[in-house]
Amino acid sequence: MKNLDKDIFSLIEKEQKRQIEGIELIASENYVSQNVLDAAGSILTNKYAEGYPGKRYYGGCDVVDEIENEAIKRLKTLFNAEYANVQPHSGSQANSAVYLACLQPGDKILGFDLAHGGHLTHGSPVNFSGKLYKPYFYGVCKENGLIDYEQLRKTALKEMPRMIICGASAYSRDWDYSFFRNVADEVGAILLADISHPSGLIAKGLLNDPLDYCDIITTTTHKTLRGPRGGVIMMKKDFENPWGRVNKKGENHMMSTLLNSAVFPGSQGGPLEHIIAAKAVAFGEALTDDFFHYIVQVQKNSKRLSAGLSSLGYDIVSKGTDNHCILIDLRSKNISGKDAEYALGKADITVNKNMVPFDNQSPFITSGIRIGSAAITTRGMLEKDMDKIVEYIDKAIVLFQNKKSHSDLSRNINTFMKQFPIFKY
Repeated sequence: MKNLDKDIFSLIEKEQKRQIEGIELIASENYVSQNVLDAAGSILTNKYAEGYPGKRYYGGCDVVDEIENEAIKRLKTLFNAEYANVQPHSGSQANSAVYLACLQPGDKILGFDLAHGGHLTHGSPVNFSGKLYKPYFYGVCKENGLIDYEQLRKTALKEMPRMIICGASAYSRDWDYSFFRNVADEVGAILLADISHPSGLIAKGLLNDPLDYCDIITTTTHKTLRGPRGGVIMMKKDFENPWGRVNKKGENHMMSTLLNSAVFPGSQGGPLEHIIAAKAVAFGEALTDDFFHYIVQVQKNSKRLSAGLSSLGYDIVSKGTDNHCILIDLRSKNISGKDAEYALGKADITVNKNMVPFDNQSPFITSGIRIGSAAITTRGMLEKDMDKIVEYIDKAIVLFQNKKSHSDLSRNINTFMKQFPIFKY
């Protein structure tokens, strides 16, 4: 095949070279194992399997039924969940399915403000979640960058949302899920936790567990879970739907039934069985002691990065991190997020520009960048290596501000990265 489409495969090789030679600091990204890659690129991509194991609309599904059941079993074990759906194609589609199962168009939802670190699917007006439903938001305190829990409660009591969403795309601290639970109970709301970013840390007990408090949990399977790109839905315990929706026998539908129906046929068609197999492999890896040691190191590396950058005068939002993620306000350094992303990219350091709380720049410029430690930890980096990365980050920004070339720095980084295989663990 490579000989038949040299244009595409030469580009894939070019991307492989970029990933190997550079420092990957995008918090949403990670490197998968060869086993995950093999499963994702397997012959399973040929198989259509609409429906669920044992209840398919196509023949020839005996094998993929076994694979999907194993993926479900492993995910349930990993998070100690009673229910799991492994079919969502992404975290966004997992969220859309939960909304479809729980909400009606025009219903009120309360989510974390995108401008403060939330996600598009938590009610942003440019997203389906803000177009189909009536969104309200909570944010962080200006003085410390931590979630303003009192504002959350006041908004919930005033607006009485049908769903409250906890979770973020760019928030570096742990969550008080018990507080959210109490607020949700006060207003009669379904509580959804989107743990797409910290899920790997939660699975291994390093952060508070939302399954003890939240009705429904969604996550992506990449990021800190180090699997293929995809999504899942979970519940600690199944329960009868609270809205009186009944089946043909007049019995209350269980939430598992509504969620499954919202995924298929509600919001997507055939599941990607090759990706489900890759998810199963990743879940198996996440159940090992090696993954525990890995995710502990992710947290250590993140804290070391945060402390190192802070010592050089970089303003870390919330003054630190509990997970893999760090949000940096660059206004004290007189550089925009857009320019910082460009400058670091010239040195082969990949980050993403990101709005910071109370930003005065547009989303296309931003005042900050977001970085994460998951991918570099997969390559075997330790705390001492974080000190080197901090040095590289600062040098790349200084060079840009002084209008000097990044070529020497880029070569140094490429040489530095040769000692770290793309998948260490």
